[in-house]
Amino acid sequence: MFALVVRFDCRDEAAAARFDELTAAVVEQITEHEPGTLSYATSAVESEPLARVFYEVYRDRDAFQAHEDAEHVRRFHEAKDSLLTATRVEFLRLGPAKG
Repeated sequence: MFALVVRFDCRDEAAAARFDELTAAVVEQITEHEPGTLSYATSAVESEPLARVFYEVYRDRDAFQAHEDAEHVRRFHEAKDSLLTATRVEFLRLGPAKG
């Protein structure tokens, strides 16, 4: 398995609302078209209303690359960039877990 966590910091409340709309649309496409994406969980940060965190788990690095190359993901990346002030990506080495 291959996993990562991504944090996005939105510019303002309007940008956060638009980011959430884009996220809902891309998650729908990921669910329908990406069998190698095992988990794709998106969250708002309770204490930071402009922050979003994605937890992503893929079957392997090839599945991750297929995700990155997918047209719906490329469109999401292009549309979201102007809404953000920062993005932080952390690639994970999986340890003991449940689920």
